[in-house]
Amino acid sequence: MTNFSTLPPVRGRLKSNVALGPRTWFRCGGQADWLFVPEDIQDLAFFLGECPPELSQTVLGACSNVIIRDGGIEGVVIRLAGGFSDIIKDDDGLIIGAATLDVNIAEKAASYGLGGLEFLAGIPGSIGGAVAMNAGAYGGEIVQCLDWIECLDRQGNLKRYPASALNMSYRHSELPERSIVVKARLKATPEDPELIRQKITEIRTAREDSQPLKTRTGGSTFRNPDGHKAWMLIDQAKCRGLKIGDAQISEKHCNFMLNLGKASSAELELLGETVRQRVFDQTGISLQWEIKRIGRNLPVSNKL
Repeated sequence: MTNFSTLPPVRGRLKSNVALGPRTWFRCGGQADWLFVPEDIQDLAFFLGECPPELSQTVLGACSNVIIRDGGIEGVVIRLAGGFSDIIKDDDGLIIGAATLDVNIAEKAASYGLGGLEFLAGIPGSIGGAVAMNAGAYGGEIVQCLDWIECLDRQGNLKRYPASALNMSYRHSELPERSIVVKARLKATPEDPELIRQKITEIRTAREDSQPLKTRTGGSTFRNPDGHKAWMLIDQAKCRGLKIGDAQISEKHCNFMLNLGKASSAELELLGETVRQRVFDQTGISLQWEIKRIGRNLPVSNKL
């Protein structure tokens, strides 16, 4: 545990031994040694500049596509929240705080008559995470609309990078090392607001019809391999409905894992690895995790 006296004074919230599970969509996982929720960019920049350089840092947003392991996260967890959720119209685009939920961006763009961002209504989570993994859904990807990002480096310096510097590809972005995305500008196209809202409604309906939205889940578990759909490979390997403890592969969409109530993070991760092994044994295809797994494992005897 890092001694509190070594951490700089901040305007935001800084607490020790904070449970992270309730903050994740799966509703499980361990504690943060320290949790820092900065008030704004200036508060975060000061904290980064004054922090001990050896202090481990982990950045979290909406926690929609993450498994936090049962042993928690060492060092300090930085969680971006309200002070990073502004949406500002900027000519043919929007300048957005990194903690802004993707669905809110789609809705705000519609109110401004800016099209091309409707696909964000189909992506759980916040724009900072979406940029970090080049998230996509329903025919759209972040790379198609991203203009630039602003990041704070480990010393608290604010820098801007064009999208072209991120080498974005399918579910992949190369962010500057040890940096934190705090803003992004998305390009859009003027369009009839009613047509935009209609597209958003169609995406929402499609999601509700095909995905287990009203459950403890974390979005798509695995990336689609080239030329394949992950859910089809999982289904063909007879993993639909597979359970380990209270962790289950969804019956409705088998590229989604569910916490039925009391699943541990270890159970969820073991379930995912079991699915990967079964798919590989049957097809020779190695599924790659889309869900990020972070933190410390508990001793083996305490996992399951």
